[in-house]
Amino acid sequence: MIAPSNHVLLDDTFPLPLDQPFTRAMAIAAGISDNTLKRLCDRDYLRRPLRNLYLPAQLPDTLEIRLAALSLVVPSNCFVTDHTAAWLHAGDDSLPPNSHLVVPRVSVFRPPRVRALRNSWTASGERTLLPRDLMELGGVLVTTPLRTALDLGRLQRNVDIALWGMDSMLGTRAFTHEEMLAELPRFKGERGIVRMRVLAPRADGRTQSFGEAALRGRWYDAGLPRPWVQIPVVMDGRVIFWLDMGLEELLFSAEYDGEKYHSEDEHRQHDHDRREWLGQNRAWVIEEFRRGNVFGQHQDATQRLAMAYQGCRKSIGNRRLFV
Repeated sequence: MIAPSNHVLLDDTFPLPLDQPFTRAMAIAAGISDNTLKRLCDRDYLRRPLRNLYLPAQLPDTLEIRLAALSLVVPSNCFVTDHTAAWLHAGDDSLPPNSHLVVPRVSVFRPPRVRALRNSWTASGERTLLPRDLMELGGVLVTTPLRTALDLGRLQRNVDIALWGMDSMLGTRAFTHEEMLAELPRFKGERGIVRMRVLAPRADGRTQSFGEAALRGRWYDAGLPRPWVQIPVVMDGRVIFWLDMGLEELLFSAEYDGEKYHSEDEHRQHDHDRREWLGQNRAWVIEEFRRGNVFGQHQDATQRLAMAYQGCRKSIGNRRLFV
């Protein structure tokens, strides 16, 4: 059943259809043990975006596949919320970091005065919404991208996850930043609104990853002005590079090098060459950050950003002479 280790795709010996998601119960009924499911996930033959849900690795991350998956686990009298709603609207990249290590529960809620679901794979309860907060997608009732952003920003305990949740929902372009900010007064007095008033103005739908969102949070913690996100560098009328975030008037940028796209030697060399060219030919000062710089008790991103910003303010006049 398990293909060779240099393979990432299941073949037709797998006892379940490879073009559809399935639940643990379906796997057990087909003779697949929990231990085998774990090994298949560990070896990347299966994806497990949410508890009790499995997807063959060859399945694309599409709205249709996500709807098919949720239709297996969401009761008809419930609506999808929070990180599960974000996953439905925006796909795998919107899930909290390290979801492959601690798989998130399916977040489904019931209308007020209806008992919450009680099982090991759902996060449930009661939540009051306005009719305009809900929409139906392929038979699944789910909070709109706007309401999902508001709930993630208010209710997620981790500030970085909350900010990335808002970023990823803004990235769907289903609503504007101004529309999100206009919704804040309706939550006066509710849980999380004080923090949300700080975080919501920082949200930006152009952010490309959770790491970038967290770095932008450190940027604000350092007291720096609002950065431009995804800054284009143009030569001969076309964009040749993009910078994660920065202040173009100071030629100052910060970039997050995540493990997914920046761990191979060739990727690191490309990053080095690109930044060296930007420094020598365009006078950009680019601060590079990796995971250890941004996360954990020894993170130094906040201090480094504050120092680099002050240095760029002092040196911008001289640097512009060479551009």
